[in-house]
Amino acid sequence: MAEPSDVPSIDGQVERLFYGAEFGDPGLERAMRRELRQRLEEARAEGRPLRVYCGYDPTAPDLHLGHSITLRRLRLFQDLGHHVIFLVGTFTALVGDTSDKLTGRPRKSPEEVREAARTYAEQCFLILDRERTEVVYNGDWLNEVRFPTVVDLAAHFTVQQFLARENFRRRIEGGDPVGLHEFLYPLCQGYDAVHLRADVQLGATEQLFNIMAGRRLQQVHGQRPCIALTFPVLVGTDGKERMSKSKGNTVGLREPPEEQYGKVMSIPDEAMVQWLRLVTRFTPEEVEERLRRLREGRLHPMALKKELAFEIVSMYHGREAAEAAARHFERVHQARRLPERIPELAVAGPVGVVEALERAGLVRSRSEARRLIQGGGVRVDGRTVASHEERVGPGALVQVGRRRFLRLVAQGPEAAGEAAGG
Repeated sequence: MAEPSDVPSIDGQVERLFYGAEFGDPGLERAMRRELRQRLEEARAEGRPLRVYCGYDPTAPDLHLGHSITLRRLRLFQDLGHHVIFLVGTFTALVGDTSDKLTGRPRKSPEEVREAARTYAEQCFLILDRERTEVVYNGDWLNEVRFPTVVDLAAHFTVQQFLARENFRRRIEGGDPVGLHEFLYPLCQGYDAVHLRADVQLGATEQLFNIMAGRRLQQVHGQRPCIALTFPVLVGTDGKERMSKSKGNTVGLREPPEEQYGKVMSIPDEAMVQWLRLVTRFTPEEVEERLRRLREGRLHPMALKKELAFEIVSMYHGREAAEAAARHFERVHQARRLPERIPELAVAGPVGVVEALERAGLVRSRSEARRLIQGGGVRVDGRTVASHEERVGPGALVQVGRRRFLRLVAQGPEAAGEAAGG
């Protein structure tokens, strides 16, 4: 196994890889640390990389900072010389994981899953090294599993084990239905670990039951059980709920720089600790030093939050874009001035505000524009738009939320003629 010249000691690797990890059980964490240390020592002695993977069910089009927690740890494994597998759950997304739910999860259609899977498989390279990443889709093997195999997998678990899970227990006690298919999800995820012959599996803390199911199935199939490495769920920009597309509190990995910067600056101060530890490139020593200065009053929360926002934007867009985003924030949100550069949309005359937002790419669809207007999130020349039927003309300044602006300009005669003829 080829290793970078500056690779830390085995103990140093374990400390870096486990930084920020959570298991909810100190005994289990000690066991996983011990197993990882042993596996790393063996890999070094045998000159082979560990096989490390994490699965991502494509339930929405875009990856966000919550996904980046495990992606960044996968990248660390890559940088330490190990083989990383990015698994897209094209089959498990159809089953639906309710590990984090106190209700059932609406099932996705195959079409929705395929579209999201396409974007996941590309966006992961915002963090992972394309040349050193194996991308796999679990539908490729789970679609081929025969029913006798499913029965055999299920025979290694008891109903009591599943009913002991807090989310199932609370739903049953509350009289809420639990679908039988939900019990199959851990079997699917466990079979992934068997198929991939994984040494290490990463996931959120809520995935621990599923990962432990994989360890059990690997043992049944004569494999060494994978090491579980789990991390807390990232709190969203509201500082309360988990980061989730459905809650509207995400920071997307491919969102524009100004959007990313502004959203990070909007998080409550208490959320900064988790974000610094889990979604940045800062070393543990650098993070803890910043937090020490914050506690001692030597670093203002606003200054630290700006460092955090700058780091996140620079990770996904580069330093120059981060500097521009910082200037934009200071100008628009601190000095209350308009941005230096405002995108323009050429129009021949008055157009519906919904149409203008869609044509300018400020919304994904007209229905999204209507929802924003209904929620009071669209302004024209400083006035809140009251109706989605309102029309705007050249010269109008449209603002969506706190960070996006659009200037309507008059379309020139030549362009208007081309539009009429085309």
